[in-house]
Amino acid sequence: MFILKARLTVWLINNTSKPSVNTGGFLSIWERGDKVFVDEIEFNVKGGNGGNGVVSFRREKFIDMGGPDGGDGGDGGSVILKVDEGLHTLADFRYNNYYKAERGRHGKGKNCHGRSGEDIILRVPSGTIVYDTDDDKFLVDLKENAQEFIIARGGKGGKGNARFTKATRKVPKFAEKGGKGESRKIQLELKLLADVGLLGYPNVGKSTFISRVSRAKPRIASYHFTTLKPNLGVVSYGDYKSFVIADIPGLIEGAHQGTGLGYEFLRHLERTRLLIHVLDIAGSEGRDPLEDFAIINKELKNYNEKLARLPQILALNKIDLLPEDNNLEKFIKIFSNQGYMAYPISAVSGKGVKDLIYKTGAMLEEIPEETVIDYDKEEVIIRPDFMKKDDIIIRKSNNIYNITGKLVDEVVNKTDLNNEVALKRMLRILKHHGLNDRMKEEGIQDGDTVKIGSIEFDYVE
Repeated sequence: MFILKARLTVWLINNTSKPSVNTGGFLSIWERGDKVFVDEIEFNVKGGNGGNGVVSFRREKFIDMGGPDGGDGGDGGSVILKVDEGLHTLADFRYNNYYKAERGRHGKGKNCHGRSGEDIILRVPSGTIVYDTDDDKFLVDLKENAQEFIIARGGKGGKGNARFTKATRKVPKFAEKGGKGESRKIQLELKLLADVGLLGYPNVGKSTFISRVSRAKPRIASYHFTTLKPNLGVVSYGDYKSFVIADIPGLIEGAHQGTGLGYEFLRHLERTRLLIHVLDIAGSEGRDPLEDFAIINKELKNYNEKLARLPQILALNKIDLLPEDNNLEKFIKIFSNQGYMAYPISAVSGKGVKDLIYKTGAMLEEIPEETVIDYDKEEVIIRPDFMKKDDIIIRKSNNIYNITGKLVDEVVNKTDLNNEVALKRMLRILKHHGLNDRMKEEGIQDGDTVKIGSIEFDYVE
């Protein structure tokens, strides 16, 4: 038994540093003029609260004992992520770090139910991975066009008093409050969905190559790091066959530790099934192509062993710049002895490019697409919180026994704590789910102060 004291306690609801814009959350962004590519960002989401049920009784002339007619509250709206294949960046989330769905409307008399809140649909690109940052949990990998995922579910609407009539309770004088919407902080990480990744040092001709084999229009110039964001292109070959290729910004030694444009771009190679390693075989930048090849593969291995094991085709580019006494055959033989197929090409003139593309397509047809991605993180399925009899937590602090848990929070949130009838119903529900037995196990005795939600009670055996 509980005795309600005349005192209430009011509840006050109250990174990693990387290149960022001040949005209040984590943001990974590269910008050049009006070209913006954002591939990682954090923000908060909250489902709308459910509307409250209402206590109402029918009062009309010539209608005796009309009875309760309080309507239910509407459900709160949810925050939903939806894949839009027309998007290729997370830049739309740069200027807002909080998304909240509409709450449900309260019920009314005459059995009028409240309207449900509108959902918020946040559109994301294909290849977006979602994490719960508070728990560091992987939630979902959004890959298919129009795929949806509820990231913050709205609260259920509370029941009106008309719902609580029964043979032993003709005139219920209480109703439920609406449930609270889910709230969480999430991180979106974009990993491009491409079959083939272009790999190589800056200024070896990757952008020229992708512009030659597809309709992609990357920035092309004769200086390092021309490409500041990944570019996607669709390559057609044969009869109605095609694959997606990604031009990843150039890597340099130390890239796996963030040197140059760093590991921020290496992640976009993780989904690819095959790599085309572009080498400046003419050494036009004053570097040795064999040394370049060794350094880039070392960076891949240091970043991700799985990435380093992907099949590679070597594109020996800039053959149009080779002198007459070139060592092209020597290079091809060296790479062949290491188990690599090397194709001499000129991305500028197109020489040799067709053979390389057809070989790439043939290899892709033999490499199965991955159906499971290993993130080294446990997948979490978001479901509504259901009541559990063993989910009652009791902790003692300053001689007050605080009772919490999913079950308790669920019941307290739906109870009008200013309504004595509703309070008694709340205590009956908690007793039914084993609260009294749990208090005896914790050694709570007569006269001890017990706090449930914002209400404090004196416990009486």
